[in-house]
Order: sequence, then C-alpha cells, then structure tokens
Amino acid sequence: MRTFETDQLKTFVAVADSGSLSAAAPRLFLSQSSVSEQLRKLEERAGVPLLTRGKKGAALTPAGARLLDYARRILSLNALAMAELRGQSLDGELRLAVTDYFRPGEIAGMLRRLRDRYPYLKLHVTVMKSAAIEAAADMDAFDIGLSMRLIGMRGGDKATTARRGVVLRREALAWVAAPELADAPQDVMPLVLLPDTCSMHQFVVQLLMRRKREFEIAHSASGVAGLHLALAAGLGVSCLNASAIGPGVTPLDAAAVARWKLPALPSAEFYLLGARAGESDFIGQARQALAEQFG
Repeated sequence: MRTFETDQLKTFVAVADSGSLSAAAPRLFLSQSSVSEQLRKLEERAGVPLLTRGKKGAALTPAGARLLDYARRILSLNALAMAELRGQSLDGELRLAVTDYFRPGEIAGMLRRLRDRYPYLKLHVTVMKSAAIEAAADMDAFDIGLSMRLIGMRGGDKATTARRGVVLRREALAWVAAPELADAPQDVMPLVLLPDTCSMHQFVVQLLMRRKREFEIAHSASGVAGLHLALAAGLGVSCLNASAIGPGVTPLDAAAVARWKLPALPSAEFYLLGARAGESDFIGQARQALAEQFG
C-alpha cells in the first residue's frame, strides 16, 4: 500500500499556510522549483489535484482541504514521537501573554496546532496590550510574552525592553477604513482606536498631532475584534498591521492616503520577550517551540 512522504506533506502544509509556493520556499529553505516538484510528487502519490495555482497564489482543492488536516496530524505525531524518544517533549503548564494585534484571524489555529504538537503542554493564554506585556516583563504575570513594537520611527527599532527576545515576524502598518469611507476624506478625521493605554493608540495620536492633522476619536474599541466591527461599519479610520486587517476593511491606497492627508507609517515587529533571570529549562524550551510554531 502506498503511503505519504513526510517531507512532501511538510511542503504541502507550508504552501497551504503561506498561500503560495514563493512564500513557502524560504520557510522550507528550498527553491521554488523544489517546492513545485515536491507538490507534483505528492499529487501524483495522492492521485488527485491538491492545489490550484493562480496569480493570487495557491488554493486548496476539496481533496487538498481534506488532506491538510491529516497532514498536520501525521507531522505532529512524527515530531512528537521524535521528541519523546529524545526526551524533548513539553510537559507542564505555561502562561502565555499575546498582544491583540498578533495574527488575530490565525491565532486560534496556531494554538490548536501547538496543542497537537505538544499534547502534554497545558497552555493558558491571555490577550493583553503590548504596553502591559512589556511593563510586566520582569513580573510573574505570565511565563512568556508575545509583544509588538514599531520599527523605524524615532528609535523604534531599539528594543522596548532590555530583553530583546526572539523576533517572529515584521509586518507593514497601513491606514485602513471601510471601502466607502476611503473615498470620502473629512477635514476632521474620525479615528477608531483601542483605548489610550494601547501603544498603537498612543503612536497614532502622537503622529497625527506632530503632523498637525486634525482628528477626533470617533470610537474606542476594547479589542481588535471590536475595532474591526467599528471600521466595517464606517465609523472611521484606523491603523493596523497587515495580518490584523479583517473582512469589510481595506487598506487605503496611495491616492486615498493623499486625499486624507495622512503621514507614512513604519512597520510592526512581533517578538517573544527574552528569558528572565533564573528561568527554567521548561520555559526556555517552550519559547523555542513557540518561535518555531508562530514564526
């Protein structure tokens, strides 16, 4: 009976998660042609098309969507068996603090895959503001913090804490609004933001004040999910990182940014806070596992 090759399944999962062969290639340390060849062999082995390729990237076929869940489980069990034999499995409780802006549409799936990969890990997740995560860096509120900082603005590329930690990814920031609002600039810009304890709120307000762009806070949402609802309802304009832009909300293009008289924006960097003094080996191993799963 024919079985699947784990390397081909790994390539398939990476393409499904990345959305394209070109995006998956660097994650796999392969050339794009090698990724394509791996997928060709996998589809030949499966006997059905698993992906459709187009200008917008690669999309799963119905058969590919069915295989994806099996592929994740096969790879997870394979890694778990290896970790068990090497004594590297994570067994214990971990308190994780995550910024609200970190891949909100994907974080649930990422946590589920982490649970599948480490079934003995008891994970307690708290969503917090980045400023609160950094302020509590040396306290006992959590074991590992996943925070966000802004890059390229007034020294923002320097670590906001003494422990720079493990950088997971960088994303562009964009001015965003409901599509119908993008073409309707207003003299006094209505802003939709999180509360003023949010570092993004503070950054946007200070930026607009420096540029003397008039604004008013039209709506203050308690979290990114509420921010999406207010933006989609056309209540105002906001600033979001790329992976936090939800349905019904669109980035303003260059022409719209000019019409609204908005300044340029930096990038956001997401990172895991570094080790505390006296940190246990378990937490250090967990940080490495999070970097691998969330990067």
